[in-house]
Amino acid sequence: MSKLKVGIIGVGGIAGSHIPGWRASEDAELVAGADLSEKVLKGWGEKHEITRLYSDPADLIKDPDIDIIDICTPNNYHAPLSIAALKAGKHVICEKPLAPKPADIRKMIAARDKSGKKLMTAQHFRFQGKSKAMKAEIDSGALGDIYHARSWMLRRGAAPVRPGFIQKAHSSGGPCIDIGVHILDLTLWFMGNPKPAAVSGVARAELAHQKGAWSIWGGVIPKSFDVEDFAAGFVRFENGATLIIEVSWLLHHDTQGEDMQMWLYGTKGGSHWPNCEILSQNNKTQQMYNRQLKRTGDQLEAHAQECVEFARAIVEDAPSPVPAEQSLDVMSILDGLYRSQDAGKEVKIG
Repeated sequence: MSKLKVGIIGVGGIAGSHIPGWRASEDAELVAGADLSEKVLKGWGEKHEITRLYSDPADLIKDPDIDIIDICTPNNYHAPLSIAALKAGKHVICEKPLAPKPADIRKMIAARDKSGKKLMTAQHFRFQGKSKAMKAEIDSGALGDIYHARSWMLRRGAAPVRPGFIQKAHSSGGPCIDIGVHILDLTLWFMGNPKPAAVSGVARAELAHQKGAWSIWGGVIPKSFDVEDFAAGFVRFENGATLIIEVSWLLHHDTQGEDMQMWLYGTKGGSHWPNCEILSQNNKTQQMYNRQLKRTGDQLEAHAQECVEFARAIVEDAPSPVPAEQSLDVMSILDGLYRSQDAGKEVKIG
């Protein structure tokens, strides 16, 4: 059986982290790329020995030899490109967020259902060995019913400065969408994907517009920065569970690089990620226990592993490793956080 043929749209940035996965896959091979920058596209093709290059993504999507479209563009272009690819009969793996607006994700789901092809969100943290180990432990019932979670992904002075991240015209939002989507997706996955009911939140730019504001990722922050640099929210779920989430690119937070943590609290125990600790107690003996999960090293880096598993799911006709419906819940919460900021009160989701 011949391998599935893969074409990447948006060959700069994160696409470089996907390539090792396509190279390692037994089921797929990277054969083409598309990018609006001909200079970037040409250099990428030479570096990776890819000769099938398209300056117009539509031409790649129309290529009858392509089976999988890997979308690595800025956020606001995810939905139209994914929908066009699905309509053309291609399977689609799309970088997070699947789309900035829930309404666009619903359109993507409709296009997926009509095409009969698979659609996956590239939420790479799910594919780390420690994440899989923690998920398996939680699914075994180690925590009981999870009724509260605390999650954050915080950076100190580390805002990306490229237009694709800091201008609403390209991204629709700042760290809430850029990195909040990571920790929120992972948290909901660990919790068993409860359905969100309401959210109260804030999204502000308190530091980015100060005189001389700068980032370790590119120096002085451009005046074109028009997204938030901090967001926080309180989420209620239909099953009664709750969640507190905090994200920032610039927060005065004591961290070297990035602080990404999650605490889950259940009726039988609690857990911490990424330390992979399980906390429990014995009420009869009045003793408390902490145990840490042991695991072997990851075979592939998570961005690569997600590509391998998507191709395998296609070949085996298995469910999408990250279903679009789960991404819809994630983005419904983040969109609700923005709506709550605008309204100044809690808003309903759904």
